[in-house]
Amino acid sequence: RTTVLKMASTPSGKGYWVLGTDGGVFAFGDAGFYGSLPGLSIRTPVTDLAPTPSGRGYWLLGADGGVFAFGDARFFGSIPGLRVSWSGPARAIVPTPTGEGYLVLASDGGVFAFGDAPFLGSAVSLRKVTVDLAPVLAPAA
Repeated sequence: RTTVLKMASTPSGKGYWVLGTDGGVFAFGDAGFYGSLPGLSIRTPVTDLAPTPSGRGYWLLGADGGVFAFGDARFFGSIPGLRVSWSGPARAIVPTPTGEGYLVLASDGGVFAFGDAPFLGSAVSLRKVTVDLAPVLAPAA
């Protein structure tokens, strides 16, 4: 049995994905199902789901900062592949407008940039830490 953890809308707004605590993904409306994690041996529970800009894929985020790509989502790296000190867990993943990168936010305010996502700093040294990320803005023309 799984508990609902997260919900994400399709780009059209005519569908959505529901993420369960076991890493299961359930697709409704025009959301496509591209795969999920139940039955796979993962080290930590999932914490977030983010659709690709096209809506034909999504990323799942593990508490250890592991990133799992499905559909047209591409893998650009994850925290377990880095040699960094962080106090986790990872809370949010936000794709760039191009879908060629993403930001991962840790509960301590650490921000990790992958692919074409810009690293502009983190909130690790702040006393109040936000545990969610807003969508990454497109660069100014």
